[in-house]
Amino acid sequence: MSKKGDLTKQRIKEQAIKIFAQRGFKDVTMKDICGGTGLSRGGLYLHYSSTRQIFAEIIDDLMNAQSDEFSEKIEQGLSAKEILLQALERYQKEMTDTQSSLSVAIYEFFSADVSGPGNALYRQYQKSHSMWKRLLEYGISRREFNAVDADAVFDLIVFSYQGVRMYSTLMPVDGQTSRRIISLIKTILLPDEEV
Repeated sequence: MSKKGDLTKQRIKEQAIKIFAQRGFKDVTMKDICGGTGLSRGGLYLHYSSTRQIFAEIIDDLMNAQSDEFSEKIEQGLSAKEILLQALERYQKEMTDTQSSLSVAIYEFFSADVSGPGNALYRQYQKSHSMWKRLLEYGISRREFNAVDADAVFDLIVFSYQGVRMYSTLMPVDGQTSRRIISLIKTILLPDEEV
């Protein structure tokens, strides 16, 4: 695809994220995305055939960006604590950001594919699990993190994060909730002298 085509696809995804965050996945149409991007139907269909295709690419982009971020930093030998704190700071902000939360849209998108361990949501969960487990084990091996059950800490992180994101789109959730969760994760992972 040409550079202009790549830029157009990026613009489509940026606008689509805003629309999906506001309306969920099921209520968004290609017409809505045309309206958000200013593209004609034909212009949009040159790049994407459906809202499902657009959303799937958005999810892949989000997961790849996060995975690459952790991997690059680990390979550079950066501090596990710094990597963790940056991720947790972002998570804390995102937990109650109802304007850009894709949690409802993600739930709706993946709820149609509940075919067991091979379903798309489970594959995304596994990818996130691998990424976080690598970071946690990296921090433990460098003695920057307490020796914890990496799987249990991952579950705490991902399910707390997604739970608060989902609930914050449905009801008021104050910032104290996300601060308490992040504080608990830091207490579990970081040696006492570093908390």
